[in-house]
Amino acid sequence: MADATTLLETLQPVLDHLTTVDVGDPGASAALNAALPLASDAVQAVRALVVAGLADGWLTPRGGPGMSYGRLSKATPAAQGFSIDAVHMDRPGPEHTHPQGEIDLCFALAGEPTFDGHPPGWLVLPPGSRHVPTVGGGDMVILYFLPGGAIQFHQG
Repeated sequence: MADATTLLETLQPVLDHLTTVDVGDPGASAALNAALPLASDAVQAVRALVVAGLADGWLTPRGGPGMSYGRLSKATPAAQGFSIDAVHMDRPGPEHTHPQGEIDLCFALAGEPTFDGHPPGWLVLPPGSRHVPTVGGGDMVILYFLPGGAIQFHQG
């Protein structure tokens, strides 16, 4: 049975690689998509558990239609110092800043969705970047990996 503990265990090889990513490198997204493509066994195993978690209701228990979310892990040693959150969305989310950067793993669920104009896959946002996370063209679930759990939300 899929659960948060199983997903976190399955994420360990991915997290091992994420600790080597320089979030300030403009080529980090392309490098990460090449190193851990969506079609890879490791990422497909994560996707299967994410989809099961959505169906079972434990992955994104807060929010509602169009924007549901949940926390898989705080920034702990077991999570290699990243906080890990999941968001299931088909619209814009709350504006925020990434003081230490952000690494996103985006899975398409329906339609041809993009996340901030980017196709499904990995997206790395540098330290200090600010955005209104936006999914358009379909339905997507995103795993957010925040170094040190650092995020700053803005009133809008």
